[in-house]
Amino acid sequence: MTEKPYTDDDLRAEAARQHYTATTDPDFMGIGEQMQDSPIESTTALVDNPVGPTWGEALGDDEFEAAQRAIDSLLGSAVDVSDWAVSLGADGLEPDDHTLQLGASDSAESEDQPRVRMHFAFHPNMTAADRDSFVVELSKVVLRNL
Repeated sequence: MTEKPYTDDDLRAEAARQHYTATTDPDFMGIGEQMQDSPIESTTALVDNPVGPTWGEALGDDEFEAAQRAIDSLLGSAVDVSDWAVSLGADGLEPDDHTLQLGASDSAESEDQPRVRMHFAFHPNMTAADRDSFVVELSKVVLRNL
């Protein structure tokens, strides 16, 4: 008999289950409460206003509710990446903004919809230049072999 009645994989599976539970079925009113005082991401890079306006400051009631509904829809359509998220954290990796998109879908909805999109996670010690280089080199290999 082992010291404990579970494995590291069991711990990861339970963490993924709980992560999924915590991120599904969002509370519509809670979405609005969280948005109210949060800066709008695209405005935080402005030189004259490095913090940017919050959703509550920038939008009127109708605009705010429309944005809140759009966020609720995005959360509701989000895929379950709980297992990936837990595994990345357990492996000490951090997600990165780099992506590699291949092809466009034949979807009637959007010609810009990717057929494949790869997202990256790197060790925290990997420099930004090394991350860039890795994604560029991988892109070349993938494109050469398509």
